[in-house]
This record gives sequence, structure tokens and C-alpha cells, in this order.
Amino acid sequence: MSDFTSSYWSLFITTISLLGILACLVLLWVTARKKTVGHADNTTGHVWDEDLREMNNPLPMWWVGLFVISVIFGLCYLWIFPGLGSFKGSQSWSSQAEYKAEMAEAEKALAPLYAAFDALPVEQLAKDTKAMAIGERLFMNNCSQCHGSDAQGSKGYPNLTDSDWLHGGAPENIKASIINGRQGMMPAMAQAVGTPKEVSELAHYVLSLSASPHDSYKASVGKAKFTACASCHGIDGKGNQAIGAPNLSDKIWLHGWGEQAIVNMVNHGKVNAMPAQKDRLSNSQIHVLSAYVWSMSHANLPVN
Repeated sequence: MSDFTSSYWSLFITTISLLGILACLVLLWVTARKKTVGHADNTTGHVWDEDLREMNNPLPMWWVGLFVISVIFGLCYLWIFPGLGSFKGSQSWSSQAEYKAEMAEAEKALAPLYAAFDALPVEQLAKDTKAMAIGERLFMNNCSQCHGSDAQGSKGYPNLTDSDWLHGGAPENIKASIINGRQGMMPAMAQAVGTPKEVSELAHYVLSLSASPHDSYKASVGKAKFTACASCHGIDGKGNQAIGAPNLSDKIWLHGWGEQAIVNMVNHGKVNAMPAQKDRLSNSQIHVLSAYVWSMSHANLPVN
């Protein structure tokens, strides 16, 4: 409710809420005062299915009492909790504040356990079965939506179980990626390369770098155009982890393989983003998660 840009909407919702409760009281009062003239047998004269007759009895007092209590409860609730437009309630309660309090309480309870983990370097922590069990849950809750539950990724989402890392696979690189996220961008290079024919020739040269199936003639012609790409991917096409430029000389294709996929990349570029986790996870959780991610590309580690 506090996100309203105009006080009109706050006033509108407040008015509707209070009028709704007031209407319930008015309805109860009107029906209680209204007297229906009954027949000698205490019916209203309404008959259904030949023999079902409506009786002219007043509402039970227990029902009226519950109705009034419900109205009072609604008014008290709206006074204590936010529900009347931008009014925050007398207790200033919010789901966000409650969530933060619960997270702080959980972190306090887990602090002794995480303190032991914080003292260990990532490589050693990756051998701790208890830490890895926690790291797996952190990964499932925060990373698996993109990288998959098996961490092998999919098109556009890196595989974390191999040794191919855009920004480096050392513990400090992994931790930096988790903390700050990553913003990957390849600009559209079609104008720098030339005509569609030249873009196609460049694509075949890129395929040749990894010994993937390609047209050798087109590749030989397209080599000259690779200078437009070398500033990021390097003269040998092995990439640059400092800026997250992929290695083009292996057979790992993050955004698709083949001439058409490369042509599309050259023509249109690509923007990829990994969100930062520093506001979602504590430093200790990030440390454990970093160890877990690192361990997946070092699967033969002995465990404790």
C-alpha cells in the first residue's frame, strides 16, 4: 500500500474498506427492525415444493453476536495491521520486516555451525559432508532454477560441473560471481564484419577453431574477419576470463552450435545476466555455496 504514487488511491481503498464494514452493521440493524407480518401458524406465507414453508422466526442471538464480533474483529485488525490504504497499522507490521526478523533468528541459530565453516578455505570445506549438504540445499533454492538441479545448465545457462568457466573457476572467482552477479554482453558485430556472406565465412572460421564441422574454404577466407572479434576472444580464440569472453576453441557452446547460431550471435549480439546474491544470502552462506559449486567441477575430492 505504501507504493501508491497518489493519495487518492489510499483514500479510495480506505473508504471502500470502512464502508463495507459499515454496510454490514446497517444491514443487521435494518433487518432487525423490519417486522414481517406472519400468519397464525408463524409462517411468512412463502411455500416451496408444495409443503416447504418459511418460518417467521427472528435471527438467533448467538448468530447476531458472532456477526457483531466479526465486525469488531475486522475493525481491530485494520487498526493493528496495514489494510487501510497507506496506513501502516498501529504496530507498523509488514511481511518484509517479519521475513527479515525470521531470517535474522535463523542466522543466529546457525551462527555456531557457520562459524566453523568460515574458518575453512573453500578447497577444504568442499570435503566436509555436512557443509556440502547445506551447500546443496542453498544451490537448489537459489541456483537450480537456471543451472538445473544437476548443475549442468542448459542453453544460455552455464554448466557448472565441467572445467569451462567464463569468469574463472577458482574459488575467489566463483565467490565473486555469487556475490556481485555477472553481466555478459556481446555487441552486434555485423557492421564490423561486413556482408552476410562475410559473416557466414567468419562463422565457419569460428567453427574451425574447435575443429567442429565446417567449410574449410569459407573458414580460410573468414579468418581475416576474426580481427573484429580478437579484442575480446583473443587472436587464438581462447577467450578472456577477465571480461567473461568465451573460449571459442573448445566444443562448449553456451548459446547453441552451428553456423546459424554463430551468425545470429554476430548479427544480433547477446546480453546475459546472473543476478547478485549478496542481498539474499549471508557471507557465510555464500562461502558454503561457493565451496559446493567449486566441488562440482572437482568431483573426485575425498570427503570427510
